[in-house]
Amino acid sequence: YVKDDAAVVEPTTGFNDVADKDWFADAVKYVADKGMMNGTSKTTFGPNDSTTRGMIVTVLYRLENEPSAAAASFTDVVSGQYYTDAVAWANANGIVTGYGNGKFGPNDVVTREQFAAILYRYAQYKKYDVSGAKSLDGYTDAQSVSSYAVPALQWANAAGIVTGKSGSKLDPKGN
Repeated sequence: YVKDDAAVVEPTTGFNDVADKDWFADAVKYVADKGMMNGTSKTTFGPNDSTTRGMIVTVLYRLENEPSAAAASFTDVVSGQYYTDAVAWANANGIVTGYGNGKFGPNDVVTREQFAAILYRYAQYKKYDVSGAKSLDGYTDAQSVSSYAVPALQWANAAGIVTGKSGSKLDPKGN
């Protein structure tokens, strides 16, 4: 028996730093339940922490059920780290290419343009339609987008994945 005026209780996330009332609580529960993200410890998620390049590829790797791949040759990706196999898989499939100096930067905070580029290449890997593009000319800092990231940001902007910040800025180098 449920009273008609009974309040609906949201499921808890299982993390001490994510309250059920937080705007991101359902998303945290979803990614944790699906095994896409584990949090920063057994009891914390770190919702205000910066996302690293290693974290992003690990989420995508887990989405793909952790397929095997030959080790990546990045000098800063050592064996035994949570991101090691994910970086190898993402590199083998053209999703990440690193900085071009033999380094990947797994612990570097991912920039908005890097995030767009990784998702763009992942979408291509999945054979999703990435033909949608939106001009970035309306953003006052569009000229600061790195050339490699222009098509990715145009796609991500058209898809609503990466949009502007206050003041008509895209902030491509921001986190």
